[in-house]
Amino acid sequence: MVLRSHAVWAAQSASALAAGGRTSPSSGNRALPGSLWGHSSLGSLPVGLQWVCGFGCQLASLLSPAEGEDALVRGLSVLCNAANQLYYPCEHLAWAADVGIVRAASQKWWTRSTALWGCALLLGILRSLRILFQLRRKLSHSTSPQRQQKLRAQVKAEVLSILMDTADLCNAIHWLPPGFLWAGRFPPWLVGLLGTISSLIGIYQASRGANSEAA
Repeated sequence: MVLRSHAVWAAQSASALAAGGRTSPSSGNRALPGSLWGHSSLGSLPVGLQWVCGFGCQLASLLSPAEGEDALVRGLSVLCNAANQLYYPCEHLAWAADVGIVRAASQKWWTRSTALWGCALLLGILRSLRILFQLRRKLSHSTSPQRQQKLRAQVKAEVLSILMDTADLCNAIHWLPPGFLWAGRFPPWLVGLLGTISSLIGIYQASRGANSEAA
């Protein structure tokens, strides 16, 4: 599912890049990675139930941390996942307002969902930077070749995650209302390029994860 979502997002970003990005960034259907636009339905569970289950899982992870887990990494993970859990209801409401299911100003909900997406990306970048710092410290103290190889692979994965999230964060800020940083200032080709870079990294990471599970 993750690989398919990134593939769809890559195709859409590449199409926008090739066509000069003629789709307006202010339109509702922005095809955000992981959004409902990359799927054929809203999911098998009601949105409210998904949110409650997700929030419960985050609360449980905060109260019962994994042994040896860094407190800062754990806190950033919980905040990142909380932002993601809030993002989906806002996005669903924006979509429902666009298609006329509910009477609401869809642009307001699109702005909120994009802001939450941006917050989740920023928190994810901070989390990866913290993990990267820890991995480099472990790598400097490791003497086992196998251990070093494993740590270098983890460093590479975190660097790629930072690059992917940074590309998405640049687009997320661009899609916010004008007046905030570079919101609305990116040329269409740059939006498509950043989306393509993010998606290709996501496809690579998803395929590597699938290969690791199959091995």
